[in-house]
Amino acid sequence: MSRTRADWTPQELRTLLTVAAAHLVSHLHILVLPPLFPLLRARMDVSFVELGVALTVFNVVSALTQAPVGFLTDRLGPRRVLAAGLALGGLSYVALGMACTYPMLLAASAALGLANSVYHPSDYAILGGAIAEERVGRAFSIHTFAGYLGGAIAPPLMLGVAALGGLPAALVVAGGIGLATAVPLLVSALRQDAQAPLGPRPVESGQLPLLAVLTPAVLGMTFFFTMLNLATSGVQNFAVAALNAGFGTSLGVANTALTAWLALSAAGVLLGGLIADRTERHGQVAALGFGGCAALVLLVGLVPLPAVLLVAVLGLAGLLSGLIMPSRDMLVRRASPPGALGRTFGIVTTGFNIGGATGPLVYAALLDQGEPRAVFLVSVGFMLVTILYALVTERRPRRAALAAAE
Repeated sequence: MSRTRADWTPQELRTLLTVAAAHLVSHLHILVLPPLFPLLRARMDVSFVELGVALTVFNVVSALTQAPVGFLTDRLGPRRVLAAGLALGGLSYVALGMACTYPMLLAASAALGLANSVYHPSDYAILGGAIAEERVGRAFSIHTFAGYLGGAIAPPLMLGVAALGGLPAALVVAGGIGLATAVPLLVSALRQDAQAPLGPRPVESGQLPLLAVLTPAVLGMTFFFTMLNLATSGVQNFAVAALNAGFGTSLGVANTALTAWLALSAAGVLLGGLIADRTERHGQVAALGFGGCAALVLLVGLVPLPAVLLVAVLGLAGLLSGLIMPSRDMLVRRASPPGALGRTFGIVTTGFNIGGATGPLVYAALLDQGEPRAVFLVSVGFMLVTILYALVTERRPRRAALAAAE
């Protein structure tokens, strides 16, 4: 009996499960420290600003190393690099748990930033090479959903373990999870030494020079990722404060609305994977989804809404924002030069770091200037720029195809 589009091979399922687990750990590791800040502050006798410096170190190191690690991924093989990143992240938390001092916190944060830089280049290189074309959109969506899940379980897991065994135990458990997840990837990488690899071989792709990867399409997708982060981070990081200051919304209602955004974003990612596998018009999917999201966020910023309606509107906006993520990844895959998917994702996802470094300054300034509603309006502005770029991206391959046909 012939295979259908819905059939996944056992090898594809094993690969998807392993990579999704790694992405879950990556997001869990990002959110290990913030819930533990009160405990870390008391243990280390430092200020919250000093603890914030640790997060800054993490993000700066991750931003600086992500593109080089993308090149390393294509040279050494994504499974090896991903296993090394998981092991480094795991060992960093174990070391911090065993020597819980402020200097160790800064050193661990730098190591964690380096570890974090491996995930996007390696994950997408593995999935892009191992999953059949007709299923890669769903694979990307499951991968992204796993990351959302890891972020969601981090706070209760860390606080629960800390309540039972103390702060060091929570940090060691976080590290142990990373080390355990690295094992099947390392075994898989060693097994591939005697087999034909699923991804590009270093001899084929590793010699491609930097300028050959920094194409206009790749640079454009880096801009796209920056705008996407600037657009969504305004809602995710500042909606609660903006709703409270701008409309007098209670913190309980505002947090419930934000929870609806985050939860339905995860659901939207899975729905978006099904859509991404059924169309080639990924730019249009991204534009339509984000267009609907922008309209709903604009409504939140302009009109005082009852609690139930506010939760529903932000929840639906989150669903639409999550829906575009698999199409976003497919656009990057389409922009990547042959054999350079790891490096391409390493480059374009630095846009997240750029947006993450600049967005909070913009939105915080709006709140400090007494313009909380402008948080939503500026977010919508970034969404509109993202939509326009997605439509332009959609037109380019069609123009190229028409030119080739002539």
